[in-house]
Amino acid sequence: MRKELRVEGLAEPISHYTDAVKYGDLLFVSGVAPLDQHSRLVGEKDVVAQARQVFLNMKKVLDAAGTSFEKVLKVTVYLTDVADRTKINPIRMEFFGSARPASTLIGVNALAIPGMKVEVEAVVALR
Repeated sequence: MRKELRVEGLAEPISHYTDAVKYGDLLFVSGVAPLDQHSRLVGEKDVVAQARQVFLNMKKVLDAAGTSFEKVLKVTVYLTDVADRTKINPIRMEFFGSARPASTLIGVNALAIPGMKVEVEAVVALR
């Protein structure tokens, strides 16, 4: 059974997608951007502030789906500067605690919104 989720308090999607899709016992979270609920970029030149906003937004998605960071199975992290990995790792640890999801880091030239430095997508267990 497939169910699309649009989460209150998140910016409207900028394209033809939804915040997440539930399918069976899995939740597929779209790439989460560092935007506030009014679609404004948070921390324009600060990857740490952007990462914090990304994970705050992801928490809203996880809460809406009835799951948590401990149930995140896999993340894909997109960074415009892969050297920023060390700067965002403490933020990841803050949100994931002792849980360690499988993870892939991809360096990109740009992201969908000018000024974005980081975006994260996830696959999450619902049980």
